[in-house]
Amino acid sequence: QVQLIESGGGLVQAGGSLRLSCAASGRTLSSLAMGWFRQAPGKEREFVAVINCSGGSTYYADSVKGRSTISRDTAKNTVYLQMNSLKPEDKAVYYCAARSGLTIAIVTTFYSYWGQGTQVSVSS
Repeated sequence: QVQLIESGGGLVQAGGSLRLSCAASGRTLSSLAMGWFRQAPGKEREFVAVINCSGGSTYYADSVKGRSTISRDTAKNTVYLQMNSLKPEDKAVYYCAARSGLTIAIVTTFYSYWGQGTQVSVSS
């Protein structure tokens, strides 16, 4: 069983930055692909970014590419999402997710474990 706890959300002005954290327990990151998803009110949960179990491969949604960076600290068993140049449309609840295996995925149904989410709000 994997437990995921997100933190780092908050309210920022447009153009600002936030770093979200996802602390994993129960298994090490070396056996997990880790993803970030977000869900805005009234919308489907959507893919944001993913990093594979070796940390050597990442992939981003077009909406955040160039503005966000996913990374991890294996010593802390924690994954991060650095978001820069935030826009009002980035406002959502951000979820961390984990899946076993070597491959990355951008679809929610491929992830077995989810955190409780952290709210990101961006004022214009």
